[in-house]
Amino acid sequence: MPMEKTFDPAAIEAKWAHEWESRGLFRPARPNAQPFTIVNPPPNVTGALHIGHALDNTLQDVLVRYERLRGKDALWVVGTDHAGIATQMVVERQLEERQDKRTNYSREDFVQKVWEWKAESGGQITRQLRRLGCSMDWSREQFTMDPHFTEAVVKVFVDLHKQGLIYRDKRLVNWDPKLKTAISDLEVETHEIQGGFWHFKYPLADGVTLDDGRDYIEVATTRPETMLADMAVAVHPDDARYKSVIGKDILQPITGRRFKVVADEHADPELGSGAVKITPGHDFNDFDVGRRAGFKAGEMLNMLDGDANVIQTADGLIPDEYLGLHRFRRDGIDGARELVVQRMKESGFLIPHTDKDGGAHDAEPRTIQTPFGDRGGVVIEPWLTDQWYVDAETLAQPPMAAVRDGRINIVPKTWEKTFFNWMENIQPWCVSRQLWWGHRIPAWYADDGRIFVAETEEEAQAQAGAGVALERDPDVLDTWFSSALWPFATLGWPEETELLKRHYPNDVLVSGFDILFFWDARMAMQGMHFMNEVPWKTLYLHGLVRAPDGQKMSKSKGNVVDPLGLIDQYGADALRFFMSAMESQGRDIKMDDARLAGYRNFATKLWNAARFCEANGISASTSVEAPAASLPVNRWIIGEVADTVAAMEAAFAAYRFDEAANAIYSFAWDRFCDWYLELIKGAIDEETRAVAGWVLDQILVMLHPFMPFITEELWTGLGDRADYPLITAQWPAPDAARDADASADIDWLIRLVSELRTAKAELGLPPGARLTAHFPASLKGRADKLAAQLDRLARLEAISFDPAPAGASAQLVVEGETITVPLEGVIDIAAERDRLTKALAAAAKERDGLAGRLNNPSFVERAKPEAVEKARMDHAAKESEADRLTAALARLG
Repeated sequence: MPMEKTFDPAAIEAKWAHEWESRGLFRPARPNAQPFTIVNPPPNVTGALHIGHALDNTLQDVLVRYERLRGKDALWVVGTDHAGIATQMVVERQLEERQDKRTNYSREDFVQKVWEWKAESGGQITRQLRRLGCSMDWSREQFTMDPHFTEAVVKVFVDLHKQGLIYRDKRLVNWDPKLKTAISDLEVETHEIQGGFWHFKYPLADGVTLDDGRDYIEVATTRPETMLADMAVAVHPDDARYKSVIGKDILQPITGRRFKVVADEHADPELGSGAVKITPGHDFNDFDVGRRAGFKAGEMLNMLDGDANVIQTADGLIPDEYLGLHRFRRDGIDGARELVVQRMKESGFLIPHTDKDGGAHDAEPRTIQTPFGDRGGVVIEPWLTDQWYVDAETLAQPPMAAVRDGRINIVPKTWEKTFFNWMENIQPWCVSRQLWWGHRIPAWYADDGRIFVAETEEEAQAQAGAGVALERDPDVLDTWFSSALWPFATLGWPEETELLKRHYPNDVLVSGFDILFFWDARMAMQGMHFMNEVPWKTLYLHGLVRAPDGQKMSKSKGNVVDPLGLIDQYGADALRFFMSAMESQGRDIKMDDARLAGYRNFATKLWNAARFCEANGISASTSVEAPAASLPVNRWIIGEVADTVAAMEAAFAAYRFDEAANAIYSFAWDRFCDWYLELIKGAIDEETRAVAGWVLDQILVMLHPFMPFITEELWTGLGDRADYPLITAQWPAPDAARDADASADIDWLIRLVSELRTAKAELGLPPGARLTAHFPASLKGRADKLAAQLDRLARLEAISFDPAPAGASAQLVVEGETITVPLEGVIDIAAERDRLTKALAAAAKERDGLAGRLNNPSFVERAKPEAVEKARMDHAAKESEADRLTAALARLG
């Protein structure tokens, strides 16, 4: 059945996505083949495919399809993450829409509602990944709350606890008052907020004064409300202003609490007054100062509840009027902050700020770096609470050693410094979350405070003894705790499965750099601790996909791109090729619709080339090896295939997706479509049919990892090989090398024809104009050998080996030999020279004007980045135009 005239991506994508999966071709049985394993970063079960997913999964699929074609037992593990906070938020929002709420249900009933939601709506992103062409092992799709995975999570927690690497501690956490749970540092976003910097007098007790006679110490803060839980004032031990009062008492004005002036190097004498109020229960730096001052965590004062409303401190000194107030103004109602400032001002303890015009204000205006929860969207509160922690410092040592000795290869290497900086300064990892959806912590509490950690309640009861009442910890584990087990728990651990033995460690992890610490480092910790082996041999970190102007995509900016919309417009193959060709190590990708359209055109060009082959009796090849060839053009193209295969293999080995993509693009578009098919037109004999069919097959195989849909369609359409689909075919092994003589001849011919076409375009001659060319005698043998191609492609009226006549002519220099094309009588030399001279002057003027702007530091530093970039591009274009016109003038002599 003849091929369709036009290429329609939508029609073939749905067909092949179903065909591959239904036939089990994503995981063909290859028990004796070398394994290749990759796990996808599990997207949230609540998620929809975004442009970052499209990049990440395209790169993974390129590698998996490449290794599958190389005959390996390629396993790409797929699954989704239960996404504790995100999923619970989705279900709670649904309840709110029905004027319902989570707390109307028991924990068990609410969790059941989440499972119901997953069954109905949780598969959206996996369906979208299929549209992208992801050849994952869907038959073993994983979920982090599956029973076998939960078993692994519980075992890891219990084992780490037995080893002293998980413990319960009272520490400050990032508390999200909206979600009412602790979140990690990595889930905190810093926003710039316009706020205030207040200065207060803290009176010294018992008649003590500073050396200058003042009876108070000045302190400043951006959070006045926290003075309700102040426990000290810190000064630098070497600050002469305060040495005499170190160890003396402060009498806090509002609470009347007495506390000490302590010496601590955290206080900077050069900042403000050099004195710092210390609230160890509500500030991370103050927490450390408090511990150095001798306060135990259990003694530190907490003044807020889980909603960030004021509660009474343990010493009972907060005045009643503050109790129940929110920490600061909310929903138009003043909070504790505003009341504290008011009362301190009324009591004469507020030091007003004087602006440059002499005006007095309660506070100095400041832009404050303020922490917000990335999901709750409210200001994070440092909150003192009991949580479960992992000894991350201990677990970080083996992964660091593995990176240092090369067992883990980070690509690009530039990320190693960032990796070590974080790992060497890693803090205890808080893994408990105050949620209902997730892996519940396997710990039980007795009435007397004893804690029993066990894999089951029966084991905990056995530890506690008969008759001891136990209550299970209500918290769940951080989502990243469970996903850190992804490389081995998805393969069946803790059971010693054959899959685990065969596919651990994984070969490579492809990840965005933004989850290097969220996920990648933690996988390395858990994998090396429980498997005594690295989780993967290579960690490939790619950049971000940015808006066309280079800005980061965000919903608030309105510049988010929907990859499914791009697939609808350009096809999945074009989007995949764009992602691959633009993925250059260490650089972000800018969206570019023109490039996407160009890659869609590339697919169309390949389709049309296949139609040309079909129309000329060129069909599927019958061997992996190159056919026998005697004609120079066929020996040349076979050598080009061998060179392209070698270039792609080298690029893949170095994880240069861009170089691999551009190698096959250049070969398919330029060498095969633009030149080889043109060179063989009208001269297609049996040898050429065999070679052309073989070359087209090699193109389809090499291009398949990037453009799987069109290549599979063409592969099937060009031959009867339903039992030998492209997805499981063999990577090219041409068993051939470049034929030096054939390559020299054809490359010379291509350069000559290109020079002739360029000269015609520059001189305003139509492409079909037939000219006479005078060749040096040294080229006679080559010209005779390539006479047919010269006649058809160069479109020369005649070739002469006599000296060229006097007069205007175009000089074509090809590989050091000059070929002369007389122009007398062909064009009006004087008029053409005048036209080119004027055009050159105009281009040079614009070029020089743009160069002046770009050489002006004021323009480069002050203009918008996109304006500077446009000026650079315009300058390059005008410079190129001027060079072209200069060359054209030179041709006229």
